[in-house]
Amino acid sequence: MSTSQVSVEVLRQHLIDPEICIRCNTCEETCPSDAVSHDARNYVVDPAKCNFCNDCISPCPTGAIDSWRQVDKAKPYTLAEQLGWDSLPAQSDVDAGAEEIPTEVARITSVATAGLGGDAFPPWSAAHPYVNLYSLDKPAIATVGGNFRLTADDASSDVRHIVLEFGGAAFPVLEGQTIGILPPGVDATGRPHHVRLYSVASPRDGERPRYNNLSLTVKRVTEDHEGRPVSGVASNYLCDLAKGDSVRVVGPYGATFLMPNHPGSSLLMVCTGTGSAPMRAMTERRRRRIALQEGGELMLFFGARVAGELPYFGPLLKLPKDFIDINLAFSRVPGKQKQYVQDLIRDRSEEVARLLAHKSCNVYICGLKGMEAGVAEAFRDVCRRHEMDWETLLPALRAEGRYHLETY
Repeated sequence: MSTSQVSVEVLRQHLIDPEICIRCNTCEETCPSDAVSHDARNYVVDPAKCNFCNDCISPCPTGAIDSWRQVDKAKPYTLAEQLGWDSLPAQSDVDAGAEEIPTEVARITSVATAGLGGDAFPPWSAAHPYVNLYSLDKPAIATVGGNFRLTADDASSDVRHIVLEFGGAAFPVLEGQTIGILPPGVDATGRPHHVRLYSVASPRDGERPRYNNLSLTVKRVTEDHEGRPVSGVASNYLCDLAKGDSVRVVGPYGATFLMPNHPGSSLLMVCTGTGSAPMRAMTERRRRRIALQEGGELMLFFGARVAGELPYFGPLLKLPKDFIDINLAFSRVPGKQKQYVQDLIRDRSEEVARLLAHKSCNVYICGLKGMEAGVAEAFRDVCRRHEMDWETLLPALRAEGRYHLETY
């Protein structure tokens, strides 16, 4: 018998499940190595560019991005193969070729890859979330129960509070989860519009408790981040809905951006614009349970250009000061210096530092992606002032499921 050996170097190839993927583009936007791309059919990962950094894992709302196959490193699935898939291939026996050669031993050397999932964790006491109950092929049908403008009539931003009712269809959600909306019609290529994701703005028992409903906070998109005119497909569709209209909904999604349930847990919330949706859901959950005296502090930093463009401005001002510590930043008030949420975080550094150091405090950040760097730098400055190290604290907060970031 021959004693020749065949060495097969194995690659744990990163793939995207086309049956679960909702084409939200989150993975492509977050990939630092430009390994993710797409066509009109599928999102795919280039094995030559993927460095297994896992930056794309935790932001994916469905888990489609967290898919892997053991393959011969010399023969990974090509982009052309991935673009043609309707479903992921079964795991193949990567040393099958060696069996055709008369060998005494077929040696497989594995390539060490990170690929073990993202580094985002839910709070230890968070309730169990349900995800992927309704798919693109079988969406839930909701009925619009109300559509209310939140911003002032003369404000440049049209932000809506939209209530969706699900009737007899079970659609359980937790504070911090998102749902997908399927706009009607087709895009420029003739394909159905991709799903758009929106954070739920109501607590787990609904906008109106025990009526199987939820609410969304939606801004009508009329320009892109550079100020160029565009018409947001889903946002304009939602903002124009009338009571009684039907909406196709998929999801729910999200298993980490969840609130803690244990008594004494505190929430440090930072948001801008429609990033207020999950913060409203969590705050309302606590408000409805205020008589239980569960304890724990609520501290909110909320930014907008002017007061008239800040969603839920009126209701926020009515909340008792001993219930929630509200800090509002306005960046476009005539005659006043621009102020952002990170400025207020620095102004309240003593209180922020105390909360960051407390083991029962959870941090939530939601809003435009451009806010990330400024907020992180503000937290870094707060830590410097109070003899803490942000570079050490941040990984610890993440590992303990106490740091939650959702930007778009």
